[in-house]
Amino acid sequence: MSKRSAYTPRVDFRALWLAPLIALACSGNPDRQTLAGLRAVEPDLAEVTVSDGIDQAMAGYRQFLAEAPTSALTPEAMRRLADLELEKEYGTLGDERPRTIATGRLPIPAEAPPTTILQPDTTLPTPTGSPSPLASVPDPGARSAPSNALPEDAESLREFEARASGPSAVDYADAPVALALPGSSPSEPSGPVEALALYDQILTTYPDYAHNDQVLYQKARALDELGRVDEAIAVSARLVEKFPGSRHLDEVQFRRAEYFFTRKKWLEAEGAYAAIVPIGARSEYFELALYKLGWTYYKQMLLPEALQSYVTLLDHKVDTGYDFDQAIDEANAQRIADSYRVMSLCFSDLGGAEAVESFFSEAGPRTYENRVYRHLAEFYFEKLRYQDAADTYESFVARYPLHASSPHYAMRVVEIYQAGDFPKLVLEAKKSFASRYAIDSEYWRHFDPAKSPEVIAYLKRNLEDLANHFHALYQASETPEERLGAFTESASWYRQFLASFPEAPETPAIHYRLADLLLENEAFGPAAAEYEHIAYVYPAHERSAAAGYAAIFAHRKHQERAAETQREAIRREAVESTVRFVDHFPDHEHAATVLSVAVQDLFDLHEYPRAIELGRRLTGTYPKADVALRRSAWLVIAHASFEIEEFAPAEEAYGEVLALIPPTDATRPEIVNNLAAAIYKQGERANAAGDFRAAADHYLRIAKAAPESDIRPIAEYDAGSALMRLEDWSGALAVLEAFRDSHPAHDLHEEATQQVAFVYRKTGNSGKAAEEYERVAHEATDPALRAESLLVAGELYEEADATGKALAAYRAYVSEFTAPIDAAVVTRFKMAELYLETGDAESRRAELRQIVSIDRQAGSERTDAVRGLAARSALLLCEEDFRAFDAIELTQPFEQSLRTSSVG
Repeated sequence: MSKRSAYTPRVDFRALWLAPLIALACSGNPDRQTLAGLRAVEPDLAEVTVSDGIDQAMAGYRQFLAEAPTSALTPEAMRRLADLELEKEYGTLGDERPRTIATGRLPIPAEAPPTTILQPDTTLPTPTGSPSPLASVPDPGARSAPSNALPEDAESLREFEARASGPSAVDYADAPVALALPGSSPSEPSGPVEALALYDQILTTYPDYAHNDQVLYQKARALDELGRVDEAIAVSARLVEKFPGSRHLDEVQFRRAEYFFTRKKWLEAEGAYAAIVPIGARSEYFELALYKLGWTYYKQMLLPEALQSYVTLLDHKVDTGYDFDQAIDEANAQRIADSYRVMSLCFSDLGGAEAVESFFSEAGPRTYENRVYRHLAEFYFEKLRYQDAADTYESFVARYPLHASSPHYAMRVVEIYQAGDFPKLVLEAKKSFASRYAIDSEYWRHFDPAKSPEVIAYLKRNLEDLANHFHALYQASETPEERLGAFTESASWYRQFLASFPEAPETPAIHYRLADLLLENEAFGPAAAEYEHIAYVYPAHERSAAAGYAAIFAHRKHQERAAETQREAIRREAVESTVRFVDHFPDHEHAATVLSVAVQDLFDLHEYPRAIELGRRLTGTYPKADVALRRSAWLVIAHASFEIEEFAPAEEAYGEVLALIPPTDATRPEIVNNLAAAIYKQGERANAAGDFRAAADHYLRIAKAAPESDIRPIAEYDAGSALMRLEDWSGALAVLEAFRDSHPAHDLHEEATQQVAFVYRKTGNSGKAAEEYERVAHEATDPALRAESLLVAGELYEEADATGKALAAYRAYVSEFTAPIDAAVVTRFKMAELYLETGDAESRRAELRQIVSIDRQAGSERTDAVRGLAARSALLLCEEDFRAFDAIELTQPFEQSLRTSSVG
């Protein structure tokens, strides 16, 4: 928060203070106190609005002073009245001290035009602690360093000094009134003159008045407003001397300092500016004071002191979190830029880069130190002092090799030498940069290359320039020594580029130049290796095929020049290179034939993986090659894949062979069975691994891939079984039902029906399950299976509430299977119960009688279970007879009724 203003209180504030005094003075009540008695009364300072404004308030104060000229409140009333006189003439000051610092009334020397209004940033936090060590943060200004100079070159040094060191304006009021400068003719207004008289009276009559610092402050203001600047400064000096703790001290000292500065009284200005510095960030004038103090020292050629002042200012900006890269306040940004410029002037006079290094070695590193070096270097560059500019950047790079700005500064060194047209120095600077910031250098152990794209791009261009430069020197060299030196340099820079940027788009082309250099130097073996790398390691590019051809050429030249004992090995290398070339570049006129022979040779040698690899390359690269070549290659791939149990590739290859064989070819059935076997093997492998889903998928594919194969039915049945193990009941059901439909005579047909019935039962579809069990019973040749299936069908029909179908299944069972009698009796008793549910009493009685009859005839086969069910059946029959008898009504004649009952 800024300090509260001391010039004048608000109108309503004063009116409220005065209102109770006037009310008491005008009262006619003799019992109340007199006006003189108010001396001991504290004023009520609460704010109210008084509509009559300043004039009424001033009248009130005058009346109070007239009636109580010697009260304890008199000096306060006098001061407030004087303040109102100023306010009425020049405008209200308000409650807050002005943010804008502006006093254009001070005389300004001709060579120092007014500066841009500077606005101190009062929103920043109070500094905490000392400057942090030099941080490894980049200097954005360095990244975009112009090719000639910083923006400061738009103004001369004289213009810069005049602008940057001009006075900072400080307004007294929020709404200042324009006044004539000293020497003008308008007469002085009466209000301020009266105010001055009141202030003087207070100071004379009440020397111990607690607010005399405020009185002096307002008096200085009145004098300044009247254009009596020298008198205002004298009053300010009195305030400073008598009230060193005044809350206005910083502002008053700043006004005094500006006054002295514009009159080139450097020592006095220095003292006034310096008096503000100990107050620190609590003062709104702290930054401006440091800035102008630096200028004051500079004007006196006290360069180290000037530097210290600017460093203190920059330290303060760092401590308050100021963002040097994203300055929103233009005035702040300009002040910082001007500070750097003055520092550059100082360091230049003190010896340049060495002075910077010496200064910060003693003062300690700073986060903005890189910017100091940059501004000094660009200052030199602006003056066309190319060597000094480059040396300054080099000094920073040497001092802080691991700073984020260092590579940018090293890049700038190259630009400076280029601007100065120093080709040898450019070359040396490029070599130095390439060595310092190679990808494997110490620098990149501390920084992420991905976050420095501009540095990496520059390094890339730099390495290419160096390699090309020395390659050209090699070709132009006339002596072996010159050629060797240029060859070594060029090869080294080429290899550094390749190691640094192996995946860059331009890398293959750079690599090709290295291979050409080796070939030109008759290093055939190494040249062949480089060409092969270019052709086969990089993604396809425009020179891939040319590199492949060149590799074969280099191998052949190497073979010619080699000793006899080495030629066979080199020949094998040439063959391999040829195969690689054929593999990668399908348009060669002899590629397919050569590759076909190689594939067959590898199969005969039982080198199955390699045979497969090359065979696939042939078929993929030459889809329109002769049919015999393609068929042979696919057959090798298929057989070799099956041999090494790579069944999926074998399947694919057999399919390709079949596509190339006429339908009437005698070998076709064998190939079809091989194809089906390859698929079935994949299903077996998945089944063994517990991957039943994959197994089922493989088995089912045979129907489409090899429908005529012998193994297809078994595969489909196995697919259903695999799906059942997965409990994929719907999938299993579909597969098994399709199997029954497609292969009605197959040996597994009956088992498939049982599986279908089991699936329906598992899924809770009792009705469908019952139907399938009836189907099993119908198709089964095993009586035991048929009997069991009928009973299960009946039970499932019961679960499905299909009573009629359940009875039919049970009837079929008891009709065909009378033994064992336990099962037959139990089944018949179930039937009796079901008849009871359906209301078929006659059929129920028939089953119960049949149970009783079976029990009578069972003989030795009679069991406790049979005996128990027979007894229950007999009892049920008796109960029914009794109920029927009991239901007959006896009527006359009784003989007839009894006869009816007997018949029943």
